[in-house]
Amino acid sequence: MWLIVCIISFYKGGMIMPFWMLISDFLHDLRVQKTRVFLTTFAIMWGTLAIVLMMAFGRGFKHRITTGMLNAGNQIIRVYGGQTSKKYQGLAEGRWIEFTKEDADVVLQSIPQIQEVSPSYGRWGVRLKVGPNTATTYLEAVFPNFELLRTMYPKKGGRFLNDLDMKGKRRVIYLGSEVTEELFGNEDPIGKTIELDGVPFTLVGVMQEKLQMGMSNGPDDRRAIIPFTTFESLYPHRYLRMITIRPNKLTDIELIKKELYRVLGRKLRFDPSDENALSMWDFVSNIKEMNKVFVGIEIFLGLVGGLTLLVAGVGVANIMYVVVKERTREIGIKMAVGAKPKHIITQFVFESLLIAVLGGFLGIFISWGLIKIFSMIPVQNQGLAYLGKPQLSQAVLLTTSFVLGTIGIVAGVFPAQRAARLDPVESLRYE
Repeated sequence: MWLIVCIISFYKGGMIMPFWMLISDFLHDLRVQKTRVFLTTFAIMWGTLAIVLMMAFGRGFKHRITTGMLNAGNQIIRVYGGQTSKKYQGLAEGRWIEFTKEDADVVLQSIPQIQEVSPSYGRWGVRLKVGPNTATTYLEAVFPNFELLRTMYPKKGGRFLNDLDMKGKRRVIYLGSEVTEELFGNEDPIGKTIELDGVPFTLVGVMQEKLQMGMSNGPDDRRAIIPFTTFESLYPHRYLRMITIRPNKLTDIELIKKELYRVLGRKLRFDPSDENALSMWDFVSNIKEMNKVFVGIEIFLGLVGGLTLLVAGVGVANIMYVVVKERTREIGIKMAVGAKPKHIITQFVFESLLIAVLGGFLGIFISWGLIKIFSMIPVQNQGLAYLGKPQLSQAVLLTTSFVLGTIGIVAGVFPAQRAARLDPVESLRYE
């Protein structure tokens, strides 16, 4: 691209030599100085390879971590009860704040910026049993909308909890993939019976495997989930484990947080300014902060790769200075027979740009090949799940092409200007 633009601009300005002559001069130099041209091209190729691969792996890592964050919660806020640190309306500090189902309903009705609310119970140490196989895990009782809020999507052939399960207080259970494998092995588990603390439940779905960043009472792959109403009929729990909230708009996050303190503070009688009364895990803000970190990482990787490419560009400039010195007599002859300074400049800038483009093309091509090979490796099975697969973006290619073109032109302009200023008479005397 840069090479074509440069040729067209020179042509329109009447500066260009015949294209075949430019190629002929370059091929002549290539034959005479094979090692020099190879090393210079290799330096550009290596710099290009470095910047493209670092940016591609950086983007892959960012995508993987962001996906892991979303797998733990899809644009949600998790709200837990805390411990008051201020006296309020005659009540002492140090009180524990605990939620009921009614509190979740009040939050949804009182804060219009909230789209969905999902209360949930939790119970540690429940025992699952299938024949001789047993597993101990964390049990969570939820509403059907929990599937979307926590990205707990089922594998093919199964399902999540539904409204009929809730209304009928059905004894159905939904399991994470890891605990399912412990209980059933390679057997198809859908529709099979599981004993939950001695009570029979029917397995209706198994969650898809997922990378998870940020956990609540362990990974979802080991989670057991039953309907909210079924839990209430089996266990004497009165208080919720947490309330999960999803906003209508992401821009309303801070407003919703303030409103939660106001609404729950009025109902549960704590000071709305007491930040310790509630504990919140804001996934939206966490992802925003994480993205800022990764922007910094991408800039750093780009600078490191860019400096590597810049060093290669300095090498190209040095080589072009050597070429000018070696061709002093040739330049003198050309100028003596009528070649103008702009023709001399064109020749050396073209050769410099051609080296940069050739090295850059090889670097991008090799990078593309390595990225394709790495993408075929099942990283989940190699202990590299958090690394992710590298992503070769259009922005990286365009930026790299721009840097290569700039280096090629700049590396050729200064030696070319020196060549154009040579005195033809003195050049002819040069040995």
